[in-house]
Amino acid sequence: MYQTIMVPVDLAHVERLDKALKTAADLAKHYGASVCYVGVSTAQPGAVAHTPREFAEKLEQFGKEEAQKRDVQATTKAVMSHDPSIDLDDTLMKAVKETCADLVVMASHTPGLPEHIFASNAGYMASHADVSVFVVR
Repeated sequence: MYQTIMVPVDLAHVERLDKALKTAADLAKHYGASVCYVGVSTAQPGAVAHTPREFAEKLEQFGKEEAQKRDVQATTKAVMSHDPSIDLDDTLMKAVKETCADLVVMASHTPGLPEHIFASNAGYMASHADVSVFVVR
């Protein structure tokens, strides 16, 4: 049913992703799908990496560790954005097409007052993506 599961990851907050990562791995095993971990960063130095290359290397290492830990076939895709705080939704939507994902599994947070005014990234993906989106809280 599914062939490629895209999982957006924030390397600065990996500790908050375990439930979504486990869900994606379980679905991948069930359907014989591969997982593509997608990370978005800027070209500017940041807390996670100083260069786009360093970010891509850290994401690749994360993907290898997750694949081994969860026993799934996995790839990674590092995407550079001019300003992720503004264009993360559009960047992730583009990554869905670039990875040929037919399912997105992504972590969310417990909704609060801001989500009644501004949509969450997961909510945006679920509302606008052409593929199925599984939001994990």
